[in-house]
Amino acid sequence: MKNFKCYFVSLKRNILPILFVLFTISLLIFSNSNLQATKAGLNLWANSVVPSLFPFLVATELLSYTNIVNFISRKLDNLMRPIFNVPGSAAYPFILGMISGYPVGAKAVCQIYNEGLCTKKEAEIMLAYTNNSGPLFIIGTVGISMFGSTTIGLLLLFTHILASISVGIIFGKIIKNDTVELSHKFTKINSARVSFSTLGEVLGKSILNSIKTILMIGGFVVIFSVIISILKNSGILDIFTQIIKVFLGNFEFISSIITGLLELTNGLNAVSNIHIKNISINILICAFLLGFAGISIMLQILSVISKEKLSIKPYILGKLLQAILATMYTFVLLQIPIFNFNL
Repeated sequence: MKNFKCYFVSLKRNILPILFVLFTISLLIFSNSNLQATKAGLNLWANSVVPSLFPFLVATELLSYTNIVNFISRKLDNLMRPIFNVPGSAAYPFILGMISGYPVGAKAVCQIYNEGLCTKKEAEIMLAYTNNSGPLFIIGTVGISMFGSTTIGLLLLFTHILASISVGIIFGKIIKNDTVELSHKFTKINSARVSFSTLGEVLGKSILNSIKTILMIGGFVVIFSVIISILKNSGILDIFTQIIKVFLGNFEFISSIITGLLELTNGLNAVSNIHIKNISINILICAFLLGFAGISIMLQILSVISKEKLSIKPYILGKLLQAILATMYTFVLLQIPIFNFNL
């Protein structure tokens, strides 16, 4: 028993090195399929992620050189406090996260936390609902490109945002945070404000920082595309699928859902390509996956917040709740005749 405990502790301590070694070996064993997965991941990143996210990343960087956060903090403090139990400065990452996409919301949360406009607990609570899929991605990529329907994209966007707002309200009511009136105490405000004389320098820095972030996102998309390919070709994904089928029966979407839980865009694409008579099921699953966002995006958020030592736990709980609520809201709206997509 003692030896077993020692082996368990040793395995727990070395699990990551073991996984990295297995990943490297798998790259060699499945080199042909991994090459195709890498190309597909790069194509997905270049055609879907970069056009919808890069301009917003640059805009976010530019806004950090203005007084906009302070202005929003003062104007919206009386709105954000009673609804979300956070300072007015939270409106900045909330709005950016809603109109742009991952991980812009997390970057904005870190920005206002660094500037002393919120406490650590408030920043962690904000992570739960300020990180969302952008409208260009949901409407353009998911709705139009994957489903061939703007209406489906608008439906998914509406329920996605509604679920995010609901999470913010719920967390604000049930989580007691160490609230401190910071909305008017700008203790760490960046003094390097933009002017016409510094516009070129500021724009250059903003573009470089945005390129760094977009390349990081591209790396995650490619790596997880390869991981999904390895899981498929090694048969591991099929094993998980068969195990889940024991409990759920012959459900066509199991493999696609697992893919989506690992990497969002690949999973959404797989779900949309499954043709069944009741297309509402495809839409409901996509609503769930959009709400949860996947492990790949969770690691992207973690890479952004790790320097600030913010906990990722509220984010994970928030995304699970958002996934459930988005699915419920979508189901309710699908009962309305105008949204009846059953073919």
